[in-house]
Amino acid sequence: MRTSAANAISTWFGCGYSPAAPGTAGAAAAIAIAIAIEYYAGWKPPAFAALAVIVSGPAIWAADETARHANIKDPHFVVVDEVVGQWLALAGARALNGKAHWISWLAAFLLFRLFDIWKPFPVRQLEALPGGVGIVADDLMAGVYAALVLFLAGWFNLY
Repeated sequence: MRTSAANAISTWFGCGYSPAAPGTAGAAAAIAIAIAIEYYAGWKPPAFAALAVIVSGPAIWAADETARHANIKDPHFVVVDEVVGQWLALAGARALNGKAHWISWLAAFLLFRLFDIWKPFPVRQLEALPGGVGIVADDLMAGVYAALVLFLAGWFNLY
């Protein structure tokens, strides 16, 4: 039961089993959920930072359990880390609704994926942390970088 719950969370309910680009599938699922939350509940960008922080605890646990069970340090099918990182990236948006809202969503998605794949300092170094902490921490840092770039782009009215 414990392994099944961890597997469901860590693969973000099956997104991690995408045959191509499971991390991108996880990030896209995070965006889809965020769009629904914003549309129906009216959440503003900072609320997604809170959501990322709240889900990080279960994400670390689930990633750790799944990695240990699979006997792989950072399995490609574990994508809950992309989900929390993507939600953190959304926190930097100027707005998620209004005239140019689609630009915010797309920019947050692309920036997060860029930093998650590129792994600038210290993103790559955070992967060395043990277990689930290392699996999730690098994506949280990629989310921070994406949020900062998105915030600065908004500050300078670039979108």
